[in-house]
Amino acid sequence: MENYLASSSRYDSMSYRRCGRSGLLLPAISLGLWHNFGSVDVYNNFSRIAFRAFDRGVTHFDLANNYGPIPGSAEENFGRILRDGLGAYRDELVISTKAGYDMWPGPYGNWGSRKYLMASLDQSLRRMGLEYVDIFYSHRPDPETPIEETMGALADIVRQGKALYVGISNYNPEQTERALEVLRRTGTPCLIHQVRYSMFERKMAESLLPLLDREGVGMIAFSPLAQGVLTDKYLNGIPENSRAAKTTGHLRREQVTPERVAAARTLNEIAARRGQTLAEMALAWLLKDRRVTSVIIGASSVAQLDDNLNALQNTSFAVEELAEIEAILQQAQPKA
Repeated sequence: MENYLASSSRYDSMSYRRCGRSGLLLPAISLGLWHNFGSVDVYNNFSRIAFRAFDRGVTHFDLANNYGPIPGSAEENFGRILRDGLGAYRDELVISTKAGYDMWPGPYGNWGSRKYLMASLDQSLRRMGLEYVDIFYSHRPDPETPIEETMGALADIVRQGKALYVGISNYNPEQTERALEVLRRTGTPCLIHQVRYSMFERKMAESLLPLLDREGVGMIAFSPLAQGVLTDKYLNGIPENSRAAKTTGHLRREQVTPERVAAARTLNEIAARRGQTLAEMALAWLLKDRRVTSVIIGASSVAQLDDNLNALQNTSFAVEELAEIEAILQQAQPKA
């Protein structure tokens, strides 16, 4: 799309939530570029998704160094989207990226060393054509690197002006507590923790929420639709072109269990009673908790994006609905 101009009504329907005890507000729903924005995807499609997201008030775009495929290509493509018009609104955007997973060969392209984190962010900034990102994350804890080194690198990145805030992702409660303590000592507090959280994957997030709330750290959920299992896509089995049918990607056939499919079907009936799709209800179920700052959605089409954003029209649940949903989710738990 050439000469993109944002909608003048872009802030009319999105709700924004304060991120912990910081000054930063995030949209209740953020757009993630984990899938669908890589070198194997179609620019005209995913650029329309990004522009439409901003037109509907999605100000936060979530990336990582290795998003693609190929690794790095999502950032490159997002840089092109910025050049094609979205960048004119840079001061209205929150752009985040991460480093922690395997990115380049050799001993310096992975995990949490100071060398890797700083080099990776420099590469990310070049790929996107940016002077700074708003949030830079340690994407996962490194068992071999002192946490003081990893968190110290994050703090220095803020001092260098290459990121405004820092966060962590995939840290368990003990690791999180230690990371928050170290960051606090540097004078650069942790802004946000990105956690896998959905109706089907709750244990880690629910153990972290009280800690994050107490410490004034925001929480943002990724994979809120269990990579598509909490949509109508898998209600009748595994479609040929779905993520679970592909040999690449992060959703495996064995994750689409009979118990989860049965639960999704029953949840879909509750969603229909609420006037929502299953995806809308699954997002609303997370957002009912004000401790959840935002949820990150992916989208393969503008229509799918719009469906997910419509979750914001109803994020309240009756006590009876919550009890019914909880009973269904208990049945969907994997058998020991």
